[in-house]
Amino acid sequence: MHMSAGDSRLEQLQNWLREDLRWPLVRLAPASADASFRRYFRIWRPDGATRIVMDAPPDKEDVAPYLRVSELLARCAVHVPQVEASDARRGFVLLEDLGSSSFLSQLQADGDVEALYQDALAALLRIQIAGRELHHELPRYDREVLARELELMPQWFCARHLQLSLGDTERALLESTFEFLIAEALAQPVVFVHRDFHSRNLMVVGAGNPGIIDFQDALAGPCGYDLVSLLKDCYIGWPRARVESWVRGYRARLIAAGGDGGRDESMFLRWFDLIGLQRHIKVLGIFARLWYRDGKRGYLDDLPRTLDYVRDSAHRYPELQQFSHWLETRLAPALAPANARVRAGVPA
Repeated sequence: MHMSAGDSRLEQLQNWLREDLRWPLVRLAPASADASFRRYFRIWRPDGATRIVMDAPPDKEDVAPYLRVSELLARCAVHVPQVEASDARRGFVLLEDLGSSSFLSQLQADGDVEALYQDALAALLRIQIAGRELHHELPRYDREVLARELELMPQWFCARHLQLSLGDTERALLESTFEFLIAEALAQPVVFVHRDFHSRNLMVVGAGNPGIIDFQDALAGPCGYDLVSLLKDCYIGWPRARVESWVRGYRARLIAAGGDGGRDESMFLRWFDLIGLQRHIKVLGIFARLWYRDGKRGYLDDLPRTLDYVRDSAHRYPELQQFSHWLETRLAPALAPANARVRAGVPA
């Protein structure tokens, strides 16, 4: 969290709170890091009450999508931070404080896994069912977006992090694999997609658990996307049998609520795995980019798990046999040396 002396944005933010909102500010402290240019601060009143304030520099981040999606999710009856005030022109938003206990921190501290995941799955069901009409108000998760995301992997993960120079045959293999994954994604039922529905963005709150954050990039897209973000989480992993059990349970509830669960369980699991493969290929690129472009190294530790998800899904589907072989022979052996090089401070 960057908070330097002579921070003009911070001065503007404090002036907005004190002068425009007449908020009796007595203390301000960084609240959470974000993989973007947004910053979040926790602020205190004299009576000890707290709020979160978002600082989104308007030349780098637009708060309008956040405000729009926040309103749509509230209409789905899930717990998003209540917006108390906003100044979209200056990029400031005053929000309800959902606390600092994420699902990830609870899970890592031996919290009740089943209870937490049932709460998360119930919230996701509300988003997908109540959002059936609302998703028409979101941009589409279309071919262009899917393709742009997939291209992050060869650029940032393969070329930059693993320092692999891909030959024509390899590029052709990636192109055909990406085409396959895009077609599979576009064939799924379209729902309201949060797009980052995982343990770091779900907060443990009293009433209305979970509190849901970081939803500003929501799109109308594949029904398996948020489910796989949650159950094949880049920050924590579960045995395949447990994941499949959660997927089956979710499908049953989805169908009971009038949603589209596909022809049978194997079709729904295929949707789940293949959109997960698209997501995790993208995430390999994003985690590498966060280090090489943005100087955020922590995400490199999550690359092995993310690559394991990619390898596991590719191995399960015969259409991806060549891609799976390429992953095992070219990518997997190169990751540990690449991560070691970064830790040793060897320049890329």
